[in-house]
Parts: sequence; structure tokens; C-alpha cells
Amino acid sequence: MFGTLCRTGGAVFKNSQQSLPRLWVTLSQQRCASRLPMNTVVLFVPQQEAWVVQRMGRFHRVLEPGLNFLIPVLDKVRYVQSLKEIVIDIPEQSAVSLDNVTLQIDGVLYLRILDPLKASYGVEDPEYAVTQLAQTTMRSELGKLTLDKVFRERESLNSNIVHSINQASDDWGIRCLRYEIKDIQVPPRIKDSMQMQVEAERKKRATVLESEGMRESGINVAEGRKQAQILASEGEKAERINKAAGEAQAVLAKAEAKSKAIRLLSGALAEQNGNAAASLSVAEQYVAAFSNLAKKSNTLLLPSNAGNISGMVTQAMTIYSKLAKKSPPAESMKTGEPPVQSPPAQ
Repeated sequence: MFGTLCRTGGAVFKNSQQSLPRLWVTLSQQRCASRLPMNTVVLFVPQQEAWVVQRMGRFHRVLEPGLNFLIPVLDKVRYVQSLKEIVIDIPEQSAVSLDNVTLQIDGVLYLRILDPLKASYGVEDPEYAVTQLAQTTMRSELGKLTLDKVFRERESLNSNIVHSINQASDDWGIRCLRYEIKDIQVPPRIKDSMQMQVEAERKKRATVLESEGMRESGINVAEGRKQAQILASEGEKAERINKAAGEAQAVLAKAEAKSKAIRLLSGALAEQNGNAAASLSVAEQYVAAFSNLAKKSNTLLLPSNAGNISGMVTQAMTIYSKLAKKSPPAESMKTGEPPVQSPPAQ
């Protein structure tokens, strides 16, 4: 008999479920349902659902998922609450920001029933209550922000709305998990102004970047010129030093060569027939100098006897003889002894 009763109860419950197309998907559909699960003594509660049972018009208990037994006639399933996460669309509404801009905004609310008893007896229509609370809270939070902050602080705005809803919905057994703003619409004029502002900001950034690029370019060019001048001056300095060192070495080499030539010449003059050799050298130089006259300038100063080569040679040798008498003799220069000076004539 018990098996027959269970089969009969299961069939009746199955027929009641077929007649109700799962009306507990949303809270409003639960309230609008005209029929609830019948008391068939043996009831099977699906997972993630809570059935609120009244006995003789008063709350009795909440049926857990699985097998449950009720007393016919006395017990009645009054509410069916879904413990799954519920998604509610918040309809579009107008709100005024802190800078007096009218916005059209909508959103999506995600909530879950934590206490089926409070959700059944705490408020008449939980979904309608949460929807109205979300709309009023959203208008209140938008009134605290300017238009620019509304777009920048959407995360903060969503968290503030969730916090405000949870403070009011604790007595309803409902927990708001999150709130997301779907769309924010601004008036066309405000949208055009925002577009112009964005374009002006981009032009400003482009101008700033261009000026910074020009400044960096000028600095790099000036730095390059500075380094080039420093390197050029260092190169010129090194060139002058090297040139001066070369000239000094050339002067020393010329002086050494000249001193050797003078020593050789003095030695040659000290030998036999040295005067004749000197006369020949003077004559050759005179002829070479005479051949170069009037080549570099048209103005010439010539002696009266320019063609008398022998006279010029004699004159040169006379000058040389006088200089030789005044200079120390060759033997003293070779030995390094000081010359003997003759006493002055009385």
C-alpha cells in the first residue's frame, strides 16, 4: 500500500510539474504562478530549490532538496524559492549628474536568495523591491558624480550600488552579488561637446609631443655641434703642437747641419790653397746672384762696377781676411785653447 501511495504521489507531482513550466526561474514568475506543488504526502524537492511549507496557515518548515513527507490537508507548499543566482534586467531610466547633465542609464543585477524564509515573508515581491531599490540607488550615486567621473569610475559606482542594495536587502534574505552598468546614453549636444573635447585634447598632446621632439632635436644638434667644436679644437691643438715640434726639430736639424758645414768650411779654409777655393765659391755665388737680377722686381740697386767680377771677388776676400784676423786661429779652435792676444800698439 505504501508503494502504491508513493507511485500515486510521484505521478501527481509529475503531472503538476508538467502543468507548471518551471515557474521558479525568476521571482516575479513565482508570484504570478497560479498553482504550486500539491501535497501528495511524499514530495521530491529538486536541487537548489527551497519549498516553504505552511501548516494550518502558519509557517511550518522549509523543505530541503530530496525526499520529504507532508501531512495531507494540514500542510501546504506556499512558496517555491530558487537558490540559484538570479539575473535581473534593470530598465533604462534617467538620472542627473552632479554637473546637471541628464543621462539615460540601465544595468544588470545579479542576486541570490540566502534565506528562503525571509524572502517569502519579508517582502511581497522581492524582485520588484530589489529593482526599485537598484534604480533609486543608481540615481542617488550618479547625482554624486560629474559626467567625466561617471565614465572613469564605473567600477566604483557599481560597488557603491551593490553595497547600498545589500544594506537594505538583508531583511529580505537576498544577497546582491554584483551590479553592472550596461549602457550610458548622453544627450546629442553633450556627446558632440565631448567629441570636440577629445579632439582638442589629442591635438594638444600632438602639439606637446611635437614641441618636445623639436626641443630634443635642438638639444641634440647643439650637443653635436659642441662636441664637434671640442674635437676640432683638440685636433687643431694637436696639429699645432705637432707642427711646432716638427718645426723645432727642423730648426735643430738645420742648426746642426749648418754647424757641421761651418766646421767643414773652417777646416777647408785652414788647409793649403783654402783662399783660392773660397774665392772660387764667392765668384760662383756672385754669378748666380747676378743671373737672378730683375726676376722678382723691376726696381734694382746695382753697384757701379757690377760687371767687374774680379773686383767683387777681391772685395769679398778682403772682407773675409778682415773677419779671419778678428776671429781666433784655426789651431786654437781645434785644441780649445784661448787665442793669444798681441799687445796693443804704442
